Amino acid sequence: MNLEPMFLAVDRVAGGRSVEYTIPPEMRDHPRTRRAFVAIAWLLAAELVLGAAAAVVAVVIALGGSAVPFSVWMRTFVVLAMTLTLFYFAWRAQKGYYWAYSRLRLFSKIFPVITLVLAAIPGLYPFWMVTEQILFSLIMIGVGDYLSSDHMRDAFPKPPRQPRRA
Repeated sequence: MNLEPMFLAVDRVAGGRSVEYTIPPEMRDHPRTRRAFVAIAWLLAAELVLGAAAAVVAVVIALGGSAVPFSVWMRTFVVLAMTLTLFYFAWRAQKGYYWAYSRLRLFSKIFPVITLVLAAIPGLYPFWMVTEQILFSLIMIGVGDYLSSDHMRDAFPKPPRQPRRA
């Protein structure tokens, strides 16, 4: 079963104008590029485990009879959904799609800031969730660090500008 046409349809929605632009195969297959994506995959896996652990903690607290704030349930759902989206971006970037690299790099810079700002709001989350958010941010900063390395920026040059259609 070939799912690539379905993934290309998703790419068209997420990729914008540069959806078809890919980096040269020699840069995609370069050992440093491949090592960076292995590290990114491990970091995202850690994010997934962290998000799943937060969900388990929330369920255990709720089953124990304590109230779990709506903000905790929402945060847990958002983190898991977001991490799955980041896995998709990483997978497509590893295949050489510039749009996926740029989205992953952008989100790895924005999400830690948003997460830390939310963690700093007194009373919004319980202490264990604030700790989870700080760990989440540190891991995302690591992803952003790999994506912003000189090699990765050289491997993923911006696509040439396309003339606008009239």
